[in-house]
Amino acid sequence: MKIGVLALQGAVAEHIRSLEAAGSEAIAVKRVEQLEELQGLVIPGGESTTIGKLMRKYGFMEAIADFSAQGKPLFGTCAGLIVLANEIEGQEEAHLRLMDMTVARNAFGRQRESFETDLQVKGIDEPVRAVFIRAPLIKKVGSSVDVLSTYKDEIVTARQGHLLAVSYHPELTDDYSLHAYFVDMVKDAAASKA
Repeated sequence: MKIGVLALQGAVAEHIRSLEAAGSEAIAVKRVEQLEELQGLVIPGGESTTIGKLMRKYGFMEAIADFSAQGKPLFGTCAGLIVLANEIEGQEEAHLRLMDMTVARNAFGRQRESFETDLQVKGIDEPVRAVFIRAPLIKKVGSSVDVLSTYKDEIVTARQGHLLAVSYHPELTDDYSLHAYFVDMVKDAAASKA
C-alpha cells in the first residue's frame, strides 16, 4: 500500500510521517509519473492559488483527474480541500473540480486567528485533534457528499466516495486517526478493484 503526498508546497514531511504512523508506505510526489505506483494521494495545505499554478505547470491537473477517475482515493487538507472543490466562492476558476462542494478561502480569518480544537468525526471513535490555520470552510455540498464533522455549525470535514477533504491540518498533531481513516479508504478502494 503506497500513498503519495503531492510535494509542490505545504507540510509534506508531516503528512508522510502521519501516513507511515497509520501503517502505510508514503512518498513525496514531485513528478506525474510517480502517480502510477500509488494507490492514494494527499494534497496538502499551502496556498491554493500557488498549488493550482504549479499543478498546471507540471501537468498534475490532468494526471490527478485521471487518478481520481480510476477510483483511487484523494485526501485534501486545508488548501488541498480548495484544490478538490467544484466551486470556490468569489473566484471564477476552480482547480480540479472533483468534489461537489462550494468552499470559501480563509474563512476563519488570518494567521493570528489560528486555533486548535478536538472534533467528533463520523467514522472515527475518538475526537480528532485539528489545527486550523487560515482555514477554508465548506459552504455547501451536493447530495453525494457526506458531512463527517462540523465546527460551530460550519462543515469542516466531508467525504464523497473516494474523496476526503478537511479544512484543517491533521498532520500538525500526533493524532494519526484521520490518516488511518484515509489509509482504510485506500485499502477498501484497492480491494474493490482486485
